[in-house]
Amino acid sequence: MNDLTIFPADIAEMSVSQLAALLPEQKREVDKNLDEALDWLKKARAKFDAALDQCYGEQARAALRESGRDFGTAHISDGPLRIKFELPKKVSWDQKKLKAIAERIVASGEAVESYLDVKLAVPESRYTNWPPALQQQFADARTVEAGKAVFDLSLGQEA
Repeated sequence: MNDLTIFPADIAEMSVSQLAALLPEQKREVDKNLDEALDWLKKARAKFDAALDQCYGEQARAALRESGRDFGTAHISDGPLRIKFELPKKVSWDQKKLKAIAERIVASGEAVESYLDVKLAVPESRYTNWPPALQQQFADARTVEAGKAVFDLSLGQEA
């Protein structure tokens, strides 16, 4: 293969039209370079975040506890550096137990929506396997939209 030299920094300076006009080999190189850059950035970000946690995490968590909280935002300092530490609360619910609770609420005659956010969904794989008569009953409730297009580039010898 030729020595191609289009790097992410070059791409930032190019217009969409210029990128679209690149040769196929150059488009593949841009695609590969961007994927590699993203992978590198994700790994570098994870490593640096781990370093920040190692350096400041305990101090920041202690600041949260001192303010009577386990989650939220704390501000700490390291000399001239000011650090805003955010520790979000992540809540998950046991779906089987929630379903049982919802059934008890309905059985008691109350509206389940007063207590729970209810979202009904039909898996597309299930819907497409239904007989047409059943699909027709659900058709008015179904909206189909295009998702984000994905392009996977390879050159002839890579395929």
